[in-house]
Amino acid sequence: MMTPLKMWCLLPLAVLLLSITPTETKVVNEMSECEGFLLDETPPQVTGILENSRILNQNRYKIICQKFDNNKRFVTLYDTTNKIPVFSAYKYRGAEAGGRPSTPWKIEPQLEGPGGGEYMTESRKDVYQHQASDNDYKNQDVYDRGHLFPSSYGFDKSDKVSTFTLTNVVPQVKSFNQGSWSRMEQELKKTMDDLCYNNNDKVEAYVVTGAQPSQGNKLKNRVNVPSMLWTALCCYSNKNKKWIAEAYLRDNVADKAKDERVDKKTLQELYDKLNKKLVVFPGSKCPLNEEVSDVCISRPEQPKSWFRQVLSFPSRAVSWLYCTVRGWVG
Repeated sequence: MMTPLKMWCLLPLAVLLLSITPTETKVVNEMSECEGFLLDETPPQVTGILENSRILNQNRYKIICQKFDNNKRFVTLYDTTNKIPVFSAYKYRGAEAGGRPSTPWKIEPQLEGPGGGEYMTESRKDVYQHQASDNDYKNQDVYDRGHLFPSSYGFDKSDKVSTFTLTNVVPQVKSFNQGSWSRMEQELKKTMDDLCYNNNDKVEAYVVTGAQPSQGNKLKNRVNVPSMLWTALCCYSNKNKKWIAEAYLRDNVADKAKDERVDKKTLQELYDKLNKKLVVFPGSKCPLNEEVSDVCISRPEQPKSWFRQVLSFPSRAVSWLYCTVRGWVG
């Protein structure tokens, strides 16, 4: 019989065990097994990799349904040869305020073989055969662990924590990740918060972020360093009664200036730049040749430097006048 003293001694252990939330993931065979993150539940077309919803080389490319707290959070297509994701896809629903969570980097055990469990585990080994390890990114000053699904886009804290898996990051040049790409993510978030409202007046936007692998450039001779990063957004704007879309892409190189920005592109410009090997939202109503700048945004971001503010003033004034008149005439 357990005495009250023994029960009291075991109480802290019980509380500790209850506080540990396993991060469940599952390697699945079809994108349809991880619903909720793709527009019209239709995956991107990636020539030679993912065509007509079918992975051509299932030994190399794996679909990871990223789960945390017993909820699906996002979906990743992972390249086990290059040890980086091809893309991560997610549905933006607004983001809870809060900074970057303090959580260890994790790996996906199922990528290492059929004996792997369905829960993410902390990256403890120096080397993994089919994915990057946390050790791959240590003891070097050139690359960050660059999120594809940004933690800042997480709907709540659990969403944010779920992004800290090495299957959701690529080696990204530090100044690029912390500079122009970070500013792009903030700009895109403002667009979604301002314009992407569905017919139920809820924030809803579909975002896919990916990386184009380089030819032979590897971090520690193991992890492919992508030559380019890209992201694409599509949503219905109930405010404007139309579908809107935009894209960004840039070479994975150091920023040349502290206020450098990533230029906005149309979806068609993104596809053309990637040699028509990618269609992010196939068969959808997302406009191919229209920029979101053609739509009125109530909170345009001003450039930080006074010089660029002066240069951009005429275009911002015209945009303000256009949106004001458009508001008057409906």
